[in-house]
Amino acid sequence: MPNIVYIATSLDGYIADKSGGVDWLHSTPNPDNDDCGWAQFIAGIDGLVMGRITFEAVCGFDVEWPYSVPVFVLSNSMSSIPEGYRDKAEVVRGALPDVVKSLNEKGLNNLYIDGGKTIQSFLQADLIDEMIITQIPILLGGGFPLFGELAHPIAFEHVGTKVHLNALVQSHYRRKL
Repeated sequence: MPNIVYIATSLDGYIADKSGGVDWLHSTPNPDNDDCGWAQFIAGIDGLVMGRITFEAVCGFDVEWPYSVPVFVLSNSMSSIPEGYRDKAEVVRGALPDVVKSLNEKGLNNLYIDGGKTIQSFLQADLIDEMIITQIPILLGGGFPLFGELAHPIAFEHVGTKVHLNALVQSHYRRKL
């Protein structure tokens, strides 16, 4: 029952720039609109767990709702999902192992974990099984890092690496048991 991170970073390991912006994610030309493996990834996912900040950012994008799976927003401060998104997401709270167990009991076993603080919290709770990290060839020089401090090292093994658009390096890692 994997919890999987699927995310892009700058070469220096940031998921957002100093002001929280992510426009740099589109800095590589993509004239054919290659999804860089997204459709294949999301087809194997049962649900998405994201943090409130990431949820609010996605709601602020001027696009159709991008997810075809149930979305669960981790938040201790949000009491309900804003109007217009109530049929798209649900607020969850509590200890991460309990949240995961509850979702697994609903048949949601392959969970996509998204959002910087959420990913860091899942790593701190030792709840990440796989990571698919795409490096964008740009140095931001600061911003919001993907990784934070851990109480102890967590070992992963390399599963494979793909290059998309002759520029983006996507590496897949699986938790070493």
